[in-house]
Amino acid sequence: MAVKCFVGILLPSCSRMTEKKTNMASINSVEWRSICDKFTNAQRLTETESRNDPENDPFRSKYKARELLREVYCSLKSFEAGDREEDAGGENCEQRPPDQPVDGQTEDAFSKGFSGDSPAGMRAAKLGAVEYYLGVNHVDTEELSAGQEHLMNCMKMLEKCRVSSENVSLFIHVRNQLGILWAGRDETETAQGFLESAESIYHRYMKEDGRPPTDMTEYFTTEENLLTHQERTKRFELAYTHTMYYLAQVYKNLGENERAATYCHSTLQRQLQLNQFSPMEWALNAATLSQYYITKGRYMEGRHCLAAATVISGLAGEVPSEAAAQESETESERREHLQQKRAEIARCWIKYCLNLLQDAKKLLEDNIGELDTDRQDELKRARRQEEEEEEKGRKSALLFGSEDTFDSIASVEEKVMCLFPLDFTEARTVFLVGQNYVTQAKEYFQMDGYVTDHIEILQDHSSLFRALAFFEEDLERRCKMHKRRVDMLEPICNGTGPLTFYSDSKVFGLLVDVPSVCSSADLNSRYYLLIRRQLMFELAETYNEMMDLKLTLANRQADNHSLDGHTIKKFNHLCSASAKYFQMFLDSLCSPEGKPPEHLEEEVLRPALVARFRVARLHSKLISSSPPVQLENLNRALENYKYVVQYCEAHPEAPAAVETELELSTEMVGLLPLKINRLKSRMAANN
Repeated sequence: MAVKCFVGILLPSCSRMTEKKTNMASINSVEWRSICDKFTNAQRLTETESRNDPENDPFRSKYKARELLREVYCSLKSFEAGDREEDAGGENCEQRPPDQPVDGQTEDAFSKGFSGDSPAGMRAAKLGAVEYYLGVNHVDTEELSAGQEHLMNCMKMLEKCRVSSENVSLFIHVRNQLGILWAGRDETETAQGFLESAESIYHRYMKEDGRPPTDMTEYFTTEENLLTHQERTKRFELAYTHTMYYLAQVYKNLGENERAATYCHSTLQRQLQLNQFSPMEWALNAATLSQYYITKGRYMEGRHCLAAATVISGLAGEVPSEAAAQESETESERREHLQQKRAEIARCWIKYCLNLLQDAKKLLEDNIGELDTDRQDELKRARRQEEEEEEKGRKSALLFGSEDTFDSIASVEEKVMCLFPLDFTEARTVFLVGQNYVTQAKEYFQMDGYVTDHIEILQDHSSLFRALAFFEEDLERRCKMHKRRVDMLEPICNGTGPLTFYSDSKVFGLLVDVPSVCSSADLNSRYYLLIRRQLMFELAETYNEMMDLKLTLANRQADNHSLDGHTIKKFNHLCSASAKYFQMFLDSLCSPEGKPPEHLEEEVLRPALVARFRVARLHSKLISSSPPVQLENLNRALENYKYVVQYCEAHPEAPAAVETELELSTEMVGLLPLKINRLKSRMAANN
């Protein structure tokens, strides 16, 4: 009787192949070798030939592979029909477990079903393997429902079998593929079930058996082409490495970030051990992982990831020269790829140095943001113990590398500390490392073509100077560091730098009808509004910090009257510049008619109210010998203080965002009218 093959999509009738066969055909029979040849050709078409398929027929080779796999499947089914006639009733001692939902769970996988090395077990594994490859084939050709059906058919085949060295690899591979499939549909918890099942099978197999398992390709391989134990182990471990990689993605999507980081770290380590990785892809993944550790304050792990990324990226080779890139498209693409990925790793190093300095600042600053010298001395005394703890941590941590790379990784690590810098000398060392990576990153992310990236790097460079300035005790030198920040950001913010002339799809993609070249005013006001707001606010704060430093220097003298004209002029310039940029920020929030918004959106609520508060404070600080000018400045200060108070009274959500500023504004709204009235009285008396 003919055996029809309904697998995903209707397979061609297998009736022409139903003549009686015995024992799935002899391992060396002509029929079996024909099956093996078809399977091998299907693999070649899938893995090699498909890379050269034309753009207008991208799945040509995979469709051919599918037909060969269908033929293999029908041949196996015909052998199975013959075997049933020969050994009917001969295997009643090994019963298939009762039907149960196929959901990736492994409760009975090790205890019920056919033995993996029995004829029935091998038949099920071989049919399941073809179902698996057909499933992957359909997924690759974007036929997901058919792919899922084939993969689930594989799962049902495996229900008949106990997990053993003959089939454990297939047990894991099919669950990996189903995990990927469901994750792609945003069914994260379903994907989690299949992948955790694969993980459980791996661990239990390694505990209870541990032999190098049969690879799925060996089901269709002649005896002389069977894999070595070493190659079997390598492929099996690589399959489990994929399980861990996919689980890392699943846990990330579920918000289990610590667990995701652990799995990602283990995946990277296993890839190195198995020597199965692309250097640049591995390096970028390690650098990305470092950013998680940095946000958790785990700088030793973050530094180790970045050092490993730097070393492993070097295995990709030298960047082709510009001349070589011009002569060869392949070399041009390789040059672009290597430069971009290494620049991205450099940006991760910048974040490491910046966050280390900023976290050290938080640890050392007092309640007014200045260096707490008592706290500094206390931490320096504890440094020895901290260094010992770091060494213990290194010994217990999961470190990357092998004998070939470990020393190189350690050498990179030695160039920058992972403990918090406690004084200017230590902070400057971290700063210089970060600044070096700023230079590297800017070589690729230039203004021409990478506007947003370039500006973000400049902002990070500015932040490095700001963090370093905290450790500088000399106020004049600290002022010069802030001046460096102004010099790098102001030309871009004001449209006098290269920003004026270059477009960036990453920015323009958020807008419509964007010309590639615009006038300075048009481009700056319309297409870079969010960027300019950031720059305006940072410049305003930078000038404000410089003004505070000048004010501190002035307060060390007797009183303002002792200041010379040059110092007063400089002080007023800093005040006015800060107020100008805060006001520019506020103006950018207004309607085209210049009307301030009645309601501030959450993302600009605090910045806008802080800007109002700072503008008020700055106008009250301006030094002038002219009473009318003094009166004008005080009135503008009062106007802005009132705005903060009145807005918070009208919007219940606002006070929590600016508690300190609101308290001081309320106080000044009460005090400034008295000061204004006294000034008016003096002016009237003088007239």
